[in-house]
Amino acid sequence: MNRNPDPGRPAHLAGGKPADQGQFLLGRRVRLLRELAPDTRGHVVDFGCGNGAQTVLLAAFCDRVTGVDVDPVFLADFRARITAAGLQGQVRAEVLADGRIPLPDGGADVVTSFTVLEHVPDEAAALAEMRRVLRPGGRLVVSVPNRWWLFETHGADLPYLPWNRVPLVSWWPKRLHDRWARARIYRRREIVALVEAAGFTVTGTARMTAPMDMIPWPPLRRLVRGVFFGRDRALLPFLATEILVSAER
Repeated sequence: MNRNPDPGRPAHLAGGKPADQGQFLLGRRVRLLRELAPDTRGHVVDFGCGNGAQTVLLAAFCDRVTGVDVDPVFLADFRARITAAGLQGQVRAEVLADGRIPLPDGGADVVTSFTVLEHVPDEAAALAEMRRVLRPGGRLVVSVPNRWWLFETHGADLPYLPWNRVPLVSWWPKRLHDRWARARIYRRREIVALVEAAGFTVTGTARMTAPMDMIPWPPLRRLVRGVFFGRDRALLPFLATEILVSAER
């Protein structure tokens, strides 16, 4: 199970594990972000930035990027990544303390958050904080795990089953899933309702096709992607690992 540096997180939820640099899913998220929010620019805040592998990609089309996270180890990796890329003047890493983003009200043009809400102690509070730092008319883009993917992407601690990637656990009734799984999971209507309840106006959604980064053998990975998972947007719900939602403050 991943580290849980946040003492406020419910015990059954594991801490998030960020993607590694170079993983295919990072580019896929960025492409869908640009589709859902083509006017993304200015100051972008990445909520739950982890090691920054995703966050530094935003610097290619944004004036300024601030990544925030609760994990000091991940933030140290992120700062090293910023220095290595020569982005010190454009990208910075900040600590998310007590759930608060260290920015003034309305200080961001865009807020992104990729597969973070499923781990936080309070989804509504996290979304409220993202809304606080957005300027009026600013854009939110969040992604969360898709319930209809064939596997629970964060794993589940099932009794008598040491392998945590048991198929179709994600399809179980919510009460059973949430008892054993290491993170929350969402239907599209559920994440849309959460975002709207936080005071945002939803402007678009997308199901992100499974990137298949977990297949270790490159020839097989390329074959599977080419045959079944070539598009960024999933044609069928059970081919998607994440749901992305775009909204306006």
